[in-house]
Amino acid sequence: MDSLILLMAKKMPVSHIADLIEEHDTKVWRVIEYYVNGARKFEDHSEVSVIGIDETSCKKGHQYITVVADLDTSKVLYLTEGKDSSTITRFKEDFSHHKGIPANINQICCDMSPAFIFGINNNFPGSDITFDKFHIMKLLNEALDQVRRKEQLGNVLLKKTRYIWLKNPSSLTKKQQKELGNLKQINLKTVRAYNIKLALQIFWSIEDWVIAEKYLIKWYFWATHSRLDPIIKAAKTIKMHWKGVVNYIESRVTNGLLEGLNSSIQALKKCAKGYRNTKNFMTMIYLRLGQFKFDLPT
Repeated sequence: MDSLILLMAKKMPVSHIADLIEEHDTKVWRVIEYYVNGARKFEDHSEVSVIGIDETSCKKGHQYITVVADLDTSKVLYLTEGKDSSTITRFKEDFSHHKGIPANINQICCDMSPAFIFGINNNFPGSDITFDKFHIMKLLNEALDQVRRKEQLGNVLLKKTRYIWLKNPSSLTKKQQKELGNLKQINLKTVRAYNIKLALQIFWSIEDWVIAEKYLIKWYFWATHSRLDPIIKAAKTIKMHWKGVVNYIESRVTNGLLEGLNSSIQALKKCAKGYRNTKNFMTMIYLRLGQFKFDLPT
Protein backbone atom coordinates (compact mmCIF):
# COMPACT_ATOMS: atom_id res chain seq x y z
CA MET A 1 0.00 0.00 0.00
CA ASP A 2 2.83 2.40 0.84
CA SER A 3 4.39 1.85 -2.58
CA LEU A 4 1.05 2.50 -4.26
CA ILE A 5 0.51 5.73 -2.29
CA LEU A 6 3.93 7.11 -3.22
CA LEU A 7 3.49 6.11 -6.85
CA MET A 8 0.11 7.86 -7.05
CA ALA A 9 1.33 10.90 -5.06
CA LYS A 10 3.85 11.65 -7.80
CA LYS A 11 0.97 12.17 -10.22
CA MET A 12 -2.19 12.91 -8.21
CA PRO A 13 -3.42 15.26 -5.48
CA VAL A 14 -3.46 13.64 -2.03
CA SER A 15 -7.20 14.23 -1.65
CA HIS A 16 -7.84 12.05 -4.74
CA ILE A 17 -5.60 9.30 -3.38
CA ALA A 18 -7.46 9.36 -0.07
CA ASP A 19 -10.77 8.96 -1.88
CA LEU A 20 -9.45 6.06 -3.97
CA ILE A 21 -8.12 4.05 -1.04
CA GLU A 22 -10.93 5.16 1.29
CA GLU A 23 -8.63 6.58 3.94
CA HIS A 24 -8.42 10.00 5.56
CA ASP A 25 -5.87 12.24 3.83
CA THR A 26 -3.89 12.66 7.08
CA LYS A 27 -2.90 8.99 6.86
CA VAL A 28 -1.77 9.48 3.27
CA TRP A 29 0.32 12.47 4.29
CA ARG A 30 1.91 10.47 7.13
CA VAL A 31 3.03 7.81 4.66
CA ILE A 32 4.47 10.36 2.21
CA GLU A 33 6.22 12.30 4.97
CA TYR A 34 7.71 9.12 6.45
CA TYR A 35 9.37 8.08 3.19
CA VAL A 36 10.41 11.59 2.12
CA ASN A 37 12.07 12.25 5.50
CA GLY A 38 13.68 8.82 5.41
CA ALA A 39 15.08 9.40 1.91
CA ARG A 40 16.41 12.84 2.86
CA LYS A 41 18.41 11.38 5.76
CA PHE A 42 20.60 9.48 3.31
CA GLU A 43 21.10 12.33 0.83
CA ASP A 44 24.75 12.93 -0.12
CA HIS A 45 25.53 16.48 -1.22
CA SER A 46 29.31 16.10 -1.24
CA GLU A 47 29.54 16.63 -5.02
CA VAL A 48 27.41 19.79 -5.15
CA SER A 49 29.31 22.90 -6.29
CA VAL A 50 26.86 25.12 -8.22
CA ILE A 51 23.53 26.09 -6.70
CA GLY A 52 20.62 28.38 -7.44
CA ILE A 53 18.52 30.12 -4.80
CA ASP A 54 15.09 31.63 -5.35
CA GLU A 55 11.84 32.20 -3.51
CA THR A 56 8.36 31.09 -4.51
CA SER A 57 4.97 31.81 -3.00
CA CYS A 58 3.35 29.11 -0.88
CA LYS A 59 0.16 30.90 0.17
CA LYS A 60 -1.74 34.09 -0.45
CA GLY A 61 -0.67 37.09 1.59
CA HIS A 62 3.00 37.24 0.59
CA GLN A 63 4.02 34.00 2.26
CA TYR A 64 7.09 32.43 0.68
CA ILE A 65 9.41 29.48 0.79
CA THR A 66 13.04 29.56 -0.33
CA VAL A 67 14.11 26.92 -2.84
CA VAL A 68 17.74 25.80 -3.22
CA ALA A 69 18.60 23.59 -6.20
CA ASP A 70 21.67 21.88 -7.62
CA LEU A 71 22.05 23.55 -11.02
CA ASP A 72 24.12 20.66 -12.37
CA THR A 73 21.51 17.98 -11.70
CA SER A 74 18.21 19.92 -11.69
CA LYS A 75 17.52 18.62 -8.19
CA VAL A 76 15.82 20.42 -5.30
CA LEU A 77 18.26 20.26 -2.40
CA TYR A 78 16.50 22.24 0.30
CA LEU A 79 13.26 24.04 1.14
CA THR A 80 12.53 26.37 4.03
CA GLU A 81 9.91 28.91 4.98
CA GLY A 82 10.63 32.61 4.45
CA LYS A 83 12.98 34.52 2.17
CA ASP A 84 15.26 36.38 4.59
CA SER A 85 18.99 35.87 5.20
CA SER A 86 18.36 33.19 7.82
CA THR A 87 17.14 30.85 5.07
CA ILE A 88 20.72 30.69 3.78
CA THR A 89 22.02 29.91 7.26
CA ARG A 90 19.52 27.07 7.60
CA PHE A 91 20.49 25.73 4.19
CA LYS A 92 24.18 25.69 5.14
CA GLU A 93 23.40 23.69 8.29
CA ASP A 94 21.25 21.20 6.36
CA PHE A 95 23.84 21.02 3.57
CA SER A 96 26.59 20.15 6.06
CA HIS A 97 24.40 17.48 7.68
CA HIS A 98 24.15 15.80 4.26
CA LYS A 99 27.92 15.60 3.68
CA GLY A 100 27.90 18.87 1.75
CA ILE A 101 31.12 20.89 1.90
CA PRO A 102 30.36 24.65 2.04
CA ALA A 103 33.83 25.49 0.73
CA ASN A 104 33.09 23.46 -2.42
CA ILE A 105 30.21 25.76 -3.41
CA ASN A 106 32.00 27.93 -5.99
CA GLN A 107 29.02 29.43 -7.83
CA ILE A 108 25.68 30.66 -6.51
CA CYS A 109 23.01 32.14 -8.75
CA CYS A 110 20.25 34.27 -7.24
CA ASP A 111 18.33 37.48 -7.73
CA MET A 112 19.52 40.80 -6.30
CA SER A 113 17.74 40.30 -2.98
CA PRO A 114 19.76 42.05 -0.23
CA ALA A 115 18.73 39.28 2.19
CA PHE A 116 20.10 36.53 -0.05
CA ILE A 117 23.31 38.47 -0.72
CA PHE A 118 23.87 39.04 3.01
CA GLY A 119 23.17 35.39 3.80
CA ILE A 120 25.49 34.13 1.06
CA ASN A 121 28.36 36.43 2.07
CA ASN A 122 28.03 35.29 5.70
CA ASN A 123 27.70 31.57 5.05
CA PHE A 124 29.51 30.98 1.75
CA PRO A 125 32.20 33.69 1.67
CA GLY A 126 34.31 31.79 -0.87
CA SER A 127 31.53 31.54 -3.44
CA ASP A 128 31.08 33.77 -6.48
CA ILE A 129 27.60 35.21 -6.88
CA THR A 130 26.10 35.45 -10.36
CA PHE A 131 22.96 37.51 -10.49
CA ASP A 132 20.31 35.85 -12.58
CA LYS A 133 20.05 37.49 -15.99
CA PHE A 134 16.30 36.84 -16.17
CA HIS A 135 15.73 38.87 -13.00
CA ILE A 136 17.95 41.66 -14.36
CA MET A 137 16.01 41.79 -17.63
CA LYS A 138 12.80 41.79 -15.60
CA LEU A 139 14.12 44.88 -13.83
CA LEU A 140 14.67 46.59 -17.20
CA ASN A 141 11.25 45.51 -18.47
CA GLU A 142 9.59 46.99 -15.39
CA ALA A 143 11.47 50.27 -15.94
CA LEU A 144 10.49 50.28 -19.61
CA ASP A 145 6.84 49.74 -18.71
CA GLN A 146 6.96 52.62 -16.24
CA VAL A 147 8.20 54.89 -19.03
CA ARG A 148 5.44 53.66 -21.35
CA ARG A 149 2.66 54.08 -18.78
CA LYS A 150 3.67 57.63 -18.01
CA GLU A 151 4.05 58.58 -21.68
CA GLN A 152 0.74 57.02 -22.73
CA LEU A 153 -1.09 59.59 -20.59
CA GLY A 154 -0.26 62.08 -23.33
CA ASN A 155 -0.17 59.72 -26.30
CA VAL A 156 -3.10 57.38 -26.98
CA LEU A 157 -1.02 55.43 -29.53
CA LEU A 158 0.79 53.74 -26.64
CA LYS A 159 -2.34 52.35 -25.03
CA LYS A 160 -2.68 48.55 -25.18
CA THR A 161 0.92 48.19 -26.45
CA ARG A 162 2.46 46.83 -23.22
CA TYR A 163 3.36 43.38 -24.52
CA ILE A 164 4.82 44.72 -27.74
CA TRP A 165 7.61 46.35 -25.73
CA LEU A 166 8.09 43.54 -23.23
CA LYS A 167 8.22 40.58 -25.63
CA ASN A 168 11.37 39.66 -27.53
CA PRO A 169 11.22 40.94 -31.14
CA SER A 170 11.35 37.35 -32.45
CA SER A 171 8.24 36.48 -30.40
CA LEU A 172 6.04 39.23 -31.86
CA THR A 173 3.20 38.41 -34.21
CA LYS A 174 3.22 39.98 -37.67
CA LYS A 175 0.58 42.44 -36.50
CA GLN A 176 2.67 43.39 -33.47
CA GLN A 177 5.81 43.73 -35.61
CA LYS A 178 3.99 46.14 -37.90
CA GLU A 179 2.66 48.15 -34.96
CA LEU A 180 6.11 48.28 -33.38
CA GLY A 181 7.61 49.47 -36.69
CA ASN A 182 5.06 52.28 -36.90
CA LEU A 183 5.69 53.37 -33.30
CA LYS A 184 9.44 53.41 -33.90
CA GLN A 185 8.91 56.12 -36.50
CA ILE A 186 7.69 58.46 -33.76
CA ASN A 187 10.02 60.27 -31.37
CA LEU A 188 8.93 58.46 -28.23
CA LYS A 189 10.60 58.10 -24.85
CA THR A 190 9.30 54.55 -24.82
CA VAL A 191 11.26 53.78 -27.98
CA ARG A 192 14.46 55.07 -26.34
CA ALA A 193 13.81 52.91 -23.28
CA TYR A 194 13.09 49.92 -25.53
CA ASN A 195 16.39 50.34 -27.41
CA ILE A 196 18.28 50.53 -24.12
CA LYS A 197 16.65 47.28 -23.02
CA LEU A 198 17.55 45.56 -26.30
CA ALA A 199 21.14 46.78 -25.96
CA LEU A 200 21.43 45.13 -22.55
CA GLN A 201 20.22 41.84 -24.03
CA ILE A 202 23.27 41.84 -26.32
CA PHE A 203 25.54 41.88 -23.25
CA TRP A 204 24.53 38.33 -22.29
CA SER A 205 25.77 36.92 -25.61
CA ILE A 206 29.31 38.33 -25.32
CA GLU A 207 31.83 35.62 -24.43
CA ASP A 208 34.98 37.64 -23.66
CA TRP A 209 34.97 39.04 -20.11
CA VAL A 210 37.00 42.18 -20.96
CA ILE A 211 34.89 43.03 -24.00
CA ALA A 212 31.69 42.35 -22.04
CA GLU A 213 32.64 44.69 -19.21
CA LYS A 214 33.63 47.47 -21.64
CA TYR A 215 30.29 47.01 -23.37
CA LEU A 216 28.42 47.19 -20.06
CA ILE A 217 30.28 50.37 -19.10
CA LYS A 218 29.15 52.03 -22.37
CA TRP A 219 25.60 50.73 -21.84
CA TYR A 220 25.56 52.14 -18.30
CA PHE A 221 26.65 55.58 -19.56
CA TRP A 222 23.91 55.55 -22.19
CA ALA A 223 21.23 54.41 -19.70
CA THR A 224 22.18 56.94 -17.01
CA HIS A 225 22.20 59.78 -19.55
CA SER A 226 18.86 58.80 -21.08
CA ARG A 227 16.85 61.33 -19.01
CA LEU A 228 14.42 58.48 -18.30
CA ASP A 229 14.15 58.20 -14.52
CA PRO A 230 13.00 54.54 -14.31
CA ILE A 231 15.80 53.48 -16.68
CA ILE A 232 18.37 55.49 -14.72
CA LYS A 233 17.22 53.88 -11.47
CA ALA A 234 17.45 50.38 -12.98
CA ALA A 235 20.93 51.08 -14.37
CA LYS A 236 22.12 52.29 -10.97
CA THR A 237 20.77 49.10 -9.38
CA ILE A 238 22.87 47.11 -11.86
CA LYS A 239 25.89 49.28 -11.00
CA MET A 240 25.43 48.43 -7.32
CA HIS A 241 25.60 44.72 -8.23
CA TRP A 242 28.23 45.08 -10.95
CA LYS A 243 30.53 42.15 -10.12
CA GLY A 244 27.68 39.66 -9.85
CA VAL A 245 26.29 40.84 -13.19
CA VAL A 246 29.60 40.58 -15.04
CA ASN A 247 30.31 37.20 -13.40
CA TYR A 248 27.77 35.71 -15.80
CA ILE A 249 30.24 36.02 -18.69
CA GLU A 250 32.49 33.40 -17.08
CA SER A 251 30.05 31.35 -15.01
CA ARG A 252 27.20 31.19 -17.56
CA VAL A 253 24.87 30.11 -14.76
CA THR A 254 21.28 31.29 -14.58
CA ASN A 255 18.24 30.46 -12.50
CA GLY A 256 16.38 29.36 -15.61
CA LEU A 257 16.27 25.88 -14.07
CA LEU A 258 14.82 27.30 -10.85
CA GLU A 259 12.24 29.27 -12.82
CA GLY A 260 11.19 25.96 -14.36
CA LEU A 261 11.10 24.29 -10.96
CA ASN A 262 9.06 27.19 -9.58
CA SER A 263 6.59 26.77 -12.41
CA SER A 264 6.26 23.11 -11.45
CA ILE A 265 5.84 24.09 -7.80
CA GLN A 266 3.08 26.56 -8.60
CA ALA A 267 1.40 23.94 -10.79
CA LEU A 268 1.44 21.59 -7.78
CA LYS A 269 -0.24 24.24 -5.67
CA LYS A 270 -2.85 24.97 -8.30
CA CYS A 271 -3.60 21.30 -8.95
CA ALA A 272 -4.14 20.62 -5.25
CA LYS A 273 -6.08 23.89 -4.83
CA GLY A 274 -3.67 24.82 -2.08
CA TYR A 275 -2.24 22.86 0.84
CA ARG A 276 -3.46 22.62 4.42
CA ASN A 277 -0.07 23.77 5.67
CA THR A 278 3.35 24.72 4.35
CA LYS A 279 4.91 21.53 5.71
CA ASN A 280 2.73 19.41 3.44
CA PHE A 281 3.48 21.67 0.49
CA MET A 282 7.24 21.29 0.99
CA THR A 283 6.91 17.53 1.46
CA MET A 284 5.17 17.26 -1.90
CA ILE A 285 7.85 19.40 -3.59
CA TYR A 286 10.54 17.11 -2.21
CA LEU A 287 8.63 14.07 -3.42
CA ARG A 288 8.15 15.39 -6.95
CA LEU A 289 11.40 17.34 -7.48
CA GLY A 290 13.89 15.90 -4.98
CA GLN A 291 14.91 12.95 -7.17
CA PHE A 292 14.87 10.60 -4.18
CA LYS A 293 15.49 6.88 -4.20
CA PHE A 294 12.97 5.27 -1.87
CA ASP A 295 13.43 2.06 0.07
CA LEU A 296 9.94 0.82 -0.68
CA PRO A 297 8.29 -2.43 0.36
CA THR A 298 7.56 -4.75 -2.53
